[in-house]
Amino acid sequence: MTTQANLEAPGFNPGAVGLSWWRRALAQGAGYFLPSSLFVFVPLMFADNYTPLTWVLAPLAATLILAFFLGTTLVMHWREEYRWLWLLGLMGSILLMGAVTGGDSRPTYFTGFVTATAATLITWRHARIVVVGLSLAALAFALSHGDMFGTVMAVMGFAIGWGIGTGIETESTREKLRRAEERTAVLAVAAERERIGRDLHDILGHSLTTIAVKADLAGRLVGRNDDAARAEVDSLASIARQALADVRATAANMREVRLASEIASARSVLDAAAIEHTTPTALPVLDDDRAELFGWVVREAITNVVRHSGASQCAITCTDHSVTVTDDGRGIDTKGDGRTGTPGSGLAGLRSRVEQTGGTLELASTPGRTSLTAILPSPSDSSPHPQEPA
Repeated sequence: MTTQANLEAPGFNPGAVGLSWWRRALAQGAGYFLPSSLFVFVPLMFADNYTPLTWVLAPLAATLILAFFLGTTLVMHWREEYRWLWLLGLMGSILLMGAVTGGDSRPTYFTGFVTATAATLITWRHARIVVVGLSLAALAFALSHGDMFGTVMAVMGFAIGWGIGTGIETESTREKLRRAEERTAVLAVAAERERIGRDLHDILGHSLTTIAVKADLAGRLVGRNDDAARAEVDSLASIARQALADVRATAANMREVRLASEIASARSVLDAAAIEHTTPTALPVLDDDRAELFGWVVREAITNVVRHSGASQCAITCTDHSVTVTDDGRGIDTKGDGRTGTPGSGLAGLRSRVEQTGGTLELASTPGRTSLTAILPSPSDSSPHPQEPA
């Protein structure tokens, strides 16, 4: 069975689970282990003074080493403590080989077997200690005995273990980065969907509210003032075309919302809804981002006033760092007591939009007075600005 992800064998391949034993072994590196495993029989080829007992025990010890070495590719799904025991079993079989051959087959010759097994079987933060420590111990032993072949094998053992370990770790890091990029992409798509949904709500909510109000007005005017009714119908067509253009622009991320145009639109829709209003006759000069954000605030607030408030009066005020819309309607339930209207997704989206720019959205509401204010940090340039017609 597998352990926690951070304790899995570095060479473990989840795709190998459920395969037959030999296919699982190949999927987890047996093809790389097999050629070097033949080295285990080399000491027997150069022996000339073995006793009959040695010729029996040495091949058995060599077979045991081979089983532990190649079997590494079959036990990578074990718990870590069992994999440590497997590594110790390999080391023990190498020591046994040295003992039964009378020292002709020294443990230093098999340093690469142990370091390669450790690098694939044990988590790298532990395996690198084994690789470095064992290689240094083997090197010291070989040098102290004047064994040049053992010295070369100790150095090679370090190179093999370190190379395998760092290679697997690098590949693991790449895989983690790939997965992180996939998660980031998913979050980016979700954020973009949320933005588009918020924008469509703002655009269509305002436009459809205006259309509904004007349609009611046109219906009341039919038969009483046909010219005025015709003008309202023409206005409905214009608003519908503008809403379609807004939706297309939003889909292309090319929308143009500005405070001045939204205040002008607010006057029209408030007039159609027979709501008395006070709006600015001139606006401070605002940068594009600030003018766009304040435009969204006015659009959402006026939509709520006309659609939900039942107000008879509405006022819009603006400075270079804030915009406020107030009305005398039934109010919004900011405490969840159910006595008045409840904030909708439009206000939630608007709050998110304002907060993303470092500002705050304040909602104060009681039956008879509701005030929605968006506040942004004051511009660094506090000098007087010329006035822009609204």
